[in-house]
Amino acid sequence: MATLFLMVFVTELVSWIGQSVLLEFFYALYLRIFYGSTVARQRQLKSDILLNKKELLQTSAQDQFAKWAKLRRSVDKGLADLEKLNNELSSARTAFSLKFKTALWVMTTGLQFVIGWWYRKAAVFYLPPGWLGPLTWWLAFPFAPAGSVSCGMWQMACRRVIKVGERVAKELVVPSGGSTAGQVPTEQERKEKEEAGKTE
Repeated sequence: MATLFLMVFVTELVSWIGQSVLLEFFYALYLRIFYGSTVARQRQLKSDILLNKKELLQTSAQDQFAKWAKLRRSVDKGLADLEKLNNELSSARTAFSLKFKTALWVMTTGLQFVIGWWYRKAAVFYLPPGWLGPLTWWLAFPFAPAGSVSCGMWQMACRRVIKVGERVAKELVVPSGGSTAGQVPTEQERKEKEEAGKTE
């Protein structure tokens, strides 16, 4: 019972925070751990290229051709190396993004599906006899014993309670009619605004 509630809560928390926010946070950690030297080299290359470009602009191609040519070659080589590093980091980001989204789905939605299917015939808990009358069979849907609450129905109830709790918490933090200026909208709110804009 508590495990199912916790799983639903984590899934809703991920939805509330936003997958993209979590992805950026964990990707920054991933870069720091596995690509720290690459990122440091990229930063150093950018700094060197900017310095060389500045010096190149201040050097006359006619009066100081040897120095100008050397700086030009240095800038070109730096840009080529920077492009390689950018491509490497871009590939790493794409691979990480795919693995992260897959892992997140498996740990939240996928795990709920598996547990719901595995325990589809098990009762989460039993209701007192005749408590809800003829509606009792609906809470046992699809395969749980009569008079009980099934995993699927318990997950639905938990999700509903969490969503109501979230709405109440938002109303307490931002009273109706109060200004929400300066607050960052959640990913779900942004999606709702975009959909509302499309319908208009």
